[in-house]
Amino acid sequence: MKTVQDYIRTIPDFPHEGIMFRDVTTLFGDARGFRIAIDQLLHPYAGQPIDKVVGLEARGFILGGAIAHQLSVGFVPIRKKGKLPGKTIEQAYKLEYGEAIMEVHDDALQAGEKVLLVDDLLATGGTAEAGIKLIERMGAEVVGCAFIIDLPDLGGRKKLEALDMNVHALCEFEGD
Repeated sequence: MKTVQDYIRTIPDFPHEGIMFRDVTTLFGDARGFRIAIDQLLHPYAGQPIDKVVGLEARGFILGGAIAHQLSVGFVPIRKKGKLPGKTIEQAYKLEYGEAIMEVHDDALQAGEKVLLVDDLLATGGTAEAGIKLIERMGAEVVGCAFIIDLPDLGGRKKLEALDMNVHALCEFEGD
């Protein structure tokens, strides 16, 4: 029986030499693999009250939309700066080569809502941490952070767990 990890293609030296890129598009493109991933991502949260699913740009939109549909709840995108119309709030975060900014509509979440944060990959945790901060600034509560892939050597899980986040990942790959 295939696991989620079996559906993920590894592309060496992308986007830079020495990087092993974990390509989830092969997982998304396989109906059975995609179904397994969605089911396994939401399984730990079945029966918990969740009001919204928040997806981080861009592959988190694909996963988050499918999970929100399964849970019959709304979906909220957190995007890179400048991609959302209307009023937004923003959160800066560090990258290995500088800084970036994530945004969300200022009325996307209500105080007290329970939120599941979703993305494809947990590396350093910077993007997820920015998403958590945006969610919490609106008064909503993150009940969990779900990822397909964890790269534990980069420390993202430890960073999120230090923020008292429940972190769920379907598979791990060593290195970066």
